[in-house]
Amino acid sequence: MRRKWDGAILVVAATDGPMPQTREHILLGRQVGVPYIIVFLNKCDMVDDEELLELVEMEVRELLSQYDFPGDDTPIVRGSALQALNGVAEWEEKILELAGHLDTYIPEPERAIDQPFLLSQLKTYFSISGRGTVVTGRVERGIIRTGDEVEIVGIKDTAKNYCNRC
Repeated sequence: MRRKWDGAILVVAATDGPMPQTREHILLGRQVGVPYIIVFLNKCDMVDDEELLELVEMEVRELLSQYDFPGDDTPIVRGSALQALNGVAEWEEKILELAGHLDTYIPEPERAIDQPFLLSQLKTYFSISGRGTVVTGRVERGIIRTGDEVEIVGIKDTAKNYCNRC
């Protein structure tokens, strides 16, 4: 099965702990082939009891393990999204920590950049007067640069054009 996601961030409120939707989201991640999950334990600014935070973290790790994710090795970041948005340095650092785990825990997938460019799963296309055809979709392989010639293949006749903006 081809992966569509490289990883996911699971957000759990420290004030509530794992809720039914937490289990559902972990299960969904397993079912659709999400290989890596990073947990953001949110609202930690509202919990004064360190033991309660440890208990919530333990429950999340157990849930992850139940669905064959590496619960013991999964990064869990304790933070407060609201306080980070409000510019509180302590909590802004937690967002940077989360971003760091995205870079280190979730490996960059192999990309077939040495093969010819292929855009598949075309999502939208439309024409803009004076600009040409604009398309969006999923890049399966290759690289495209401004000025590259592209072929638009589909139900209608094949058309050749140039990439004006990437």
